[in-house]
Amino acid sequence: MSTQPMPTRLQDRIDELVAGMTKHAPPEVIAALNRELRHLSEAGIAKGALTVGAPAPDFELPDARGGTVRLSVLLRKGPAVVTFYRGGWCPFCDLQLRAYQGALRDLRGLGAELVAISGQTPDFAVADIDRKQLTFPVLTDAGLGVARRYGLVFTLSDVLKELQRGWGNPIPKFNGDDSWQLPMPGTFLVDTEGTIRLAHVDPNYMKRLDPEALVGAMRKMRGKR
Repeated sequence: MSTQPMPTRLQDRIDELVAGMTKHAPPEVIAALNRELRHLSEAGIAKGALTVGAPAPDFELPDARGGTVRLSVLLRKGPAVVTFYRGGWCPFCDLQLRAYQGALRDLRGLGAELVAISGQTPDFAVADIDRKQLTFPVLTDAGLGVARRYGLVFTLSDVLKELQRGWGNPIPKFNGDDSWQLPMPGTFLVDTEGTIRLAHVDPNYMKRLDPEALVGAMRKMRGKR
């Protein structure tokens, strides 16, 4: 049994961040953002994402330090947690990656490896590792080809583009292309046979899978309490 305490629940931290944003941001901005999030949900784009029981597409991607990571190679050693995030500029992704780092010892103690994937260029991926002191691989999915195979990619609306510009986060700057596409935040637990055993995908980027759920799913797979 791990002696490391689990971090504070991730969604609680996110809710605190949202409350602060709502308090200080102009009401018209919050209203526009809420409308866009509702539109994304109603559009049903998450229905195309991979679900439990589906085979996880293999991939080989460059990590931020110049190496490469292949999913099928990781699975020879044990299960893998594959999490797709929007970018280091996203405060919700920041909270998620830090929370997953806090749970990394528990995950690895149960035999799992964790990798995080975004469309960011390697320079921005390195910045994520350094700022957040991450010790798991952070991979660059240029053009979001892998995220697309997992059913996560969508194009930002004109309203979301303007909001991102206003916040100083023009997506082309970080991803190195003009597509204005992002992955929906998605986290998948893949067993050694390459089958997805847990999937969490939500077009509302304020909703993330708590690390406790990952650790719990791994314990269940290992037959542990």
